[in-house]
Amino acid sequence: MGGRGTFAAGNNVAYTYETVGKIEGVKVLQGMNGVKGLPVEAHSGSAYIQLHPDGTFKMYREFDKDHYLVKEIAYHREPKLTGNSEPVLHIHEYKRDNFADRKPRLLTAEEFKKYKKYFKGVKQ
Repeated sequence: MGGRGTFAAGNNVAYTYETVGKIEGVKVLQGMNGVKGLPVEAHSGSAYIQLHPDGTFKMYREFDKDHYLVKEIAYHREPKLTGNSEPVLHIHEYKRDNFADRKPRLLTAEEFKKYKKYFKGVKQ
């Protein structure tokens, strides 16, 4: 997948991720040829999941109808939220006109309930 907006703008590029499974209908992606993370835009579907090598949840990304990233839920260290180096579930919300403005916050109880089906192996 290309840079932000490439697919959304109709400029198809070579795939750099492969689907390695599904969790509750959402594709689990793995980067190819050393690619890490998840795409910042969707080729297909409205969400993707990434797992750690041991199979536990790492990240969930959700996209709008135009393939733009709108939400990321991750499980890793976020010392600004916790004050320590323990991994924590947290969310980043993206704005189409200001991709850099994505200050992390903890999930609300309602968000946790909605998305917990994807949090394979996460201890909360």
